[in-house]
Amino acid sequence: MHLFTTIFISVLALSFVTQMWLSRRQSQHVLTHRKQVPSAFRQSVSLDDHQKAADYTLAQGRLGHIELIYGTLLLLAWTLGGGLAWLDNIWSSYQWSTIQTGIVFLISVSLIMSILDLPFTIYRTFVLEQRFGFNRTTVKTFVSDLVKGAIIMLVIGIPFTWLVLWLMDSMGELWWLYVWLAYMALSLTMLWLYPAVIAPLFNKFTPLADDVLKQRIEALLSRCGFSSQGIFVMDGSRRSSHGNAYFTGIGKNKRIVFFDTLTDSLKHDEVEAVLAHELGHFKRQHVKKRIALMAFMTFVSLAILGWLIQKPWFYTALGATEASHHMALMLFMMVSPAFTFMLTPIMSFYSRKHEFEADDFAAENSNAHDLITALVKMYQENAKTLTPDPVYSAFYDSHPPAPIRIQHLGGMNE
Repeated sequence: MHLFTTIFISVLALSFVTQMWLSRRQSQHVLTHRKQVPSAFRQSVSLDDHQKAADYTLAQGRLGHIELIYGTLLLLAWTLGGGLAWLDNIWSSYQWSTIQTGIVFLISVSLIMSILDLPFTIYRTFVLEQRFGFNRTTVKTFVSDLVKGAIIMLVIGIPFTWLVLWLMDSMGELWWLYVWLAYMALSLTMLWLYPAVIAPLFNKFTPLADDVLKQRIEALLSRCGFSSQGIFVMDGSRRSSHGNAYFTGIGKNKRIVFFDTLTDSLKHDEVEAVLAHELGHFKRQHVKKRIALMAFMTFVSLAILGWLIQKPWFYTALGATEASHHMALMLFMMVSPAFTFMLTPIMSFYSRKHEFEADDFAAENSNAHDLITALVKMYQENAKTLTPDPVYSAFYDSHPPAPIRIQHLGGMNE
């Protein structure tokens, strides 16, 4: 067995065992605290809602166990099991150009992987979410979303894949630098296009009709020095009863979006506080920082791939029989998550830091108590557990746990 094969299996096993251990910790902790609402929430959260959130979390955990096992076995089948080599041999037998073969190979692997993941998507939507009363997606909408997603992937993916493979063939040893520039250009373009071009393909966005709320929001935006292309309500209730709010877009093409489920359940003061939190991400430069971090990580990743692509053992150690640019890309995309998994808690910590900063901004520009009551309602409506395992939460959670977050806001409200 090649040394790199041993390293890959060891890293994959460590990632697998760690994820299973963390998931079991989470399930046990949530189950242990299922019978009693945390003292800080007893006046605002019923025992039934608390237990629903616990049961929802446990059900997600059980499905997550199966997905983890399934995904790990598929990864081994694609790589050491020879799946990628088998598919590559099929397309290579047609004797197309290297770029044509690479495009068909990469697109076909992506489509096959999507099909193999489809049973879990169907189960999560029509069984798990349905069981807990969240799903509102019809079969027609589900199929329509799949078809639209596949078309968008092909329309964008094929030309970009061609460009990447052409750069790899034409730009010498520094091809990875040009690919990085192309990737960043595409990413920024997609961020700019998403609000007005892509998102409306899946959801209906209507200008906020509540004049009183609109005036309050516009006053908040003016105080914070924020300009956008509009305040919109999205028909999120077509697919789910989960609620949320977010900013989308970059530059002058920015939108503020509320799920209709959120505006239906929150008071005006609470909506304003939630928006102030989202504005905090903008004012504290979190979006720019995350883009910069993504750019840095992509730069490093492509530089590593630029080195690995020249090493014959990179292919043979991962089950490939022929070295090629498209094979190197797919192998790297498949195996790199196992090697970067241990960065997860660092990224989670970074994200939680941003959430605290956004909460601080919201408390300064609206009312901390209103944000607290809004968060409690959102935790209830989304069945988000109030008692996550501390280790699991520190490793995975992009947002601070509810008790810590609300305690932090409560201190600011005194």
